[in-house]
Amino acid sequence: MALLRSSKQAVHRSAVIDIGSNSVRIVVYEGPARAPSVIFNEKVAAGLGRGLSLDGRIAAEDAERGLVALRRYALLAKYMEVEDLQCVATAAVRDAANGPAFIAAAAEAGLEIRLLSGEEEAEAAGYGVLSAIPDAHGIAVDLGGGSLELAEVAHGKVGRRASFPLGVLRLPALRKNGEQAFERAIRKMLRDAAWPGEGLTGLPLYLVGGSWRALSRLDLELTKDPLAVLDQHTLPRSALRRLIRASKRLSFEELRAIPGMASNRAATLPDAAALLAALVNILDVPEMTVSSSGLREGLLYQSLDEDVRAQDPLIVAAEFEGRRLARFAPHGRAIADWIAPLFAGEAPVDSRVRLAASLLSDVAWSANPDFRAERGTEIGLHGNWRSIDIPGRILLARALYAGFGGADSDFPAMGALVAPERLARARQWGLAIRLAQRLTGGVEAPLKASGIALVDGKLRLCLDAGWHHLAGESVERRLRILAQALDAKPELVLL
Repeated sequence: MALLRSSKQAVHRSAVIDIGSNSVRIVVYEGPARAPSVIFNEKVAAGLGRGLSLDGRIAAEDAERGLVALRRYALLAKYMEVEDLQCVATAAVRDAANGPAFIAAAAEAGLEIRLLSGEEEAEAAGYGVLSAIPDAHGIAVDLGGGSLELAEVAHGKVGRRASFPLGVLRLPALRKNGEQAFERAIRKMLRDAAWPGEGLTGLPLYLVGGSWRALSRLDLELTKDPLAVLDQHTLPRSALRRLIRASKRLSFEELRAIPGMASNRAATLPDAAALLAALVNILDVPEMTVSSSGLREGLLYQSLDEDVRAQDPLIVAAEFEGRRLARFAPHGRAIADWIAPLFAGEAPVDSRVRLAASLLSDVAWSANPDFRAERGTEIGLHGNWRSIDIPGRILLARALYAGFGGADSDFPAMGALVAPERLARARQWGLAIRLAQRLTGGVEAPLKASGIALVDGKLRLCLDAGWHHLAGESVERRLRILAQALDAKPELVLL
């Protein structure tokens, strides 16, 4: 995966309006094309798919509710100065007899709706997973209100894909004859479409869609996970048993009380859990990973050229955020290069997190001095990062906590989720970054006139002639602290 090297990154504003079976939503993005941030997100639970089981049509009141939302979104997009607007419709509009009339009515608001086929929807969901998890290898499973999409993802590409009438609005009717009949019906649907096919069993699932995220929220609640981040939350196959039990045992009020749980999602949890259990059995799935990026992000990703797609989304986002919050011209890459000799032989998966920490090395300077370490931790743990797993977030937070002067004993307890040696290494990154920032005062030039290395058990800081006055008590103190963390003796060399 390529790392972004340009010192400049154009800020771009784009939006996707997603007309689904459950909701009509607009999401507005701003920032670098490879890792845009959400700056506005709104949905209306129009329920366009509710009436399809009755007469195959979108009910008049649901259609009007959806159109009211679309008129609002069209106006907002105009005045938000959205440069690229995509408006897509999926299963409900695709399957409804009056779907064309709905599209025509939306056109009156100035919206050109692209009606996605089931395979196009599956492809976009697959690329949404790849946009955030570039090394994903398995099956993207996008559960909506009207349909279920499956897409093979591997080697940065989407392979086989298919769509099935298994959205959460259709599941109750399929489950009324019991779980065994339900699984048989799903197995027949997949078999008739030649799924899973050769090579598509025994692979992990990447879960896309609000119903799966709601199920994962339930899992986080049941396990009392100390870092309740949905994106890339992993569920082993064994988790299904507790999820199914809990979705049956807990009342609607208890499910609705789970932090972040929407009412409409709480109501569909038993159906979503039953469907996931059936898929896991049929496809022999070892584990599942939640992807917060799906169809909308996939549409944006598909519009990028290959060079931009090849950029590392974590590094792109960290560089953008570091530039936005830095005091002076940002020089995170220079810091990363300066401290690199201390961490030779490091695993690539950790080196990229270290680079991200270096790029974010000045993001908390404007916070109250007593809370800069906490601010750095919050950015590392809860930042809008892509392509980073839960241990990676913790390592990033640990480095920033140390980099902003946090007391070691106070780092949050979720540090126990990472191997102690990796956590200790992340602390060393932070202390090295902290030394670099103190030495330079937050500007880049002094880094070019200095160097740091581990030599024969000594942590040697060298200053070129003409730069000796950079040394001082505070620099020497931070050099000692870093040396202690590296089990070395500090040495200041004036060349």
